[in-house]
Amino acid sequence: MSSTEHIVTSYEGELESLDKKIAQMGGLTENLVGQAVDALRLRDADLASHVIEDDVHIDQLEREIEDQAISMIARRQPMALDLRQIMAAVKITSDLERIGDLGKNIAKRVLSIHHEKQPSQLVHGMRSMQSLALAQLKNVLDAYTERNTEKALSVWYADEEIDAIYNSLFRELLTYMMEDPRNIGLCTHLLFCAKNMERIGDHTTNIAETVHYLVLGSEIAAERPKGDKTTKILVEPGDVENDS
Repeated sequence: MSSTEHIVTSYEGELESLDKKIAQMGGLTENLVGQAVDALRLRDADLASHVIEDDVHIDQLEREIEDQAISMIARRQPMALDLRQIMAAVKITSDLERIGDLGKNIAKRVLSIHHEKQPSQLVHGMRSMQSLALAQLKNVLDAYTERNTEKALSVWYADEEIDAIYNSLFRELLTYMMEDPRNIGLCTHLLFCAKNMERIGDHTTNIAETVHYLVLGSEIAAERPKGDKTTKILVEPGDVENDS
């Protein structure tokens, strides 16, 4: 094998390593979010604590991927598609880390309300959001692995479904609070949980946009679909996104 062939083979191996780490990080993130909502549904404080502890593994992978990407850019000086692939890995890693934080936020709320009885229809709505968000996350990670822009676009357009469930939950939670002030504490925590799930959907949409740019080298031309109507009613608290 010539020195040039060796360099190319080594470089391809590094790119494959990035993909494997993203797949690993994606799997950990899916599991964490699933367990967070299960903890909410079951009022399981032990499971919630486990979720909070597990987030550190996602953070560690983010640092590893970022360090590897920086090293590759410095050593390889990639251009065109190669550079897009490395930058896409960094962007996707950032979104996955945020999804992990949002799942951890849900788990933190569980620790505050696990002793309270939660209306079954509200928990069912949260479970529906979880199922959709996790399906979207899996699909967009598959789209990245396959470099499939059609699958990425299907995730991008489907975010409105998660928003629709969130809007419904938002209205129900407001109704419960207005009917009985004693529900305000519980419903506020559930409102934050629902908003975190809606934000998880937003981050999968971000990943879909990154996949599209990676493959085609251009942004999605259409306006991003958005079905969250609640900002017209209530200003979003700042710690929905930053409470990590």
